[in-house]
Amino acid sequence: MIDQMSSRERMLAALNGEKTDHIPLAFMIFSALNERLAGERRGGERTAFIEAQIELELDAVVDLASFAPQAGETGHSDAAGLPVRFGEGVETRVWAEMENDLRYPLLHKEYITPSGKLSVAVDQTDDWPYGDAAKGEFSVPFMDDFLAPRCRRYLVEGREDLIPLRHLLTSPVEEDLANCREVWAQGKRLAQKHDLLLAGGWGVGGDALAWFCGLQNAVMTAVDEPGLLEELLSLVDAWNRPRMQAFLDFGVDLFIRRAWYEGTDFWSPDLYRRLFFPVIREEVRLAHEAGAKYGYILTSGSMALHEMLVELEIDVLIGPDPVQGNGTDLVRMGEQLGGKMCTWGGVNGFITVERGTREEVDTAVRAAIESLGPEGFILSPVDNVCDSSAAVWENVLAL
Repeated sequence: MIDQMSSRERMLAALNGEKTDHIPLAFMIFSALNERLAGERRGGERTAFIEAQIELELDAVVDLASFAPQAGETGHSDAAGLPVRFGEGVETRVWAEMENDLRYPLLHKEYITPSGKLSVAVDQTDDWPYGDAAKGEFSVPFMDDFLAPRCRRYLVEGREDLIPLRHLLTSPVEEDLANCREVWAQGKRLAQKHDLLLAGGWGVGGDALAWFCGLQNAVMTAVDEPGLLEELLSLVDAWNRPRMQAFLDFGVDLFIRRAWYEGTDFWSPDLYRRLFFPVIREEVRLAHEAGAKYGYILTSGSMALHEMLVELEIDVLIGPDPVQGNGTDLVRMGEQLGGKMCTWGGVNGFITVERGTREEVDTAVRAAIESLGPEGFILSPVDNVCDSSAAVWENVLAL
């Protein structure tokens, strides 16, 4: 019989594919809990979020990305981890078009760099979260998922845009690194106090293509002008690498790359091997060299890539979703990855936990465990539970 483990021991054992005292339950994202805590007005936001998970007997993960101080108003909520600063001499300006023939206000942002200008134009849809042009208060983020489906003009539309883009993708300055280390120390102390897994990230690659040039454009460019896309990805990798190294130097247990847009929903396996494989292989090597595990968030379109993910020696595939994951077959996934790679997920967050019944949650949890567990498996809703209503909370407790 396995003695009771600490949460960190349990998570590391699962990441290693070893037996645990019980299957860990660690939420990928848990917005509903943050909302409930805000309603309860519990102080110390980051600490309260971790301690509330411990009270629920979850295997809380201290993600240092949530401890990162921000710099300026660049708008990079989906490239969390360290502040994003532009190079010297970069200026920005925003304006809006609100003509009657436009369905939505059209928001413009221009980046004026020493090597030329870049611009983006995006529809201010009804669900736009960054202000309102009609009130004269709005912003257009630099790196954000809200850009991808709403852009009329993307930041990168041709090779000539890559030169000024370099001024926006600069390495972290020592001041920011020092500030991060100071704040991250709070997270490390919290993890050590409760013996929790310490994580850092998020690295980006294909997701940046969605923000900078749109996924449809990126896929077509990969076919029509592959050199351009490879050069863009090289710029993103050069920007991403020192940010990753900062977390590894700090001693995280797990480094996480967000790869929601790197699956076969968009890319063929051949394109994946050519565009993403070499970069990820080097990231995995760096993580392992530093004694850290490497996590890869891909919630849809992973099935045809499993052989390559194993070849890359990725430690954990984060986000298997049997409902909204395109083509995801948990039984076959377990057969392909069992004993080779940890899986973290297994239950759909929105349809099953937020919209389903207690019985449906129970069935989904059992199916996930039977397919992916018990060893080398961490249970989680994918990606998130956002609804904090009483009915959903009952499903959370059932989970």
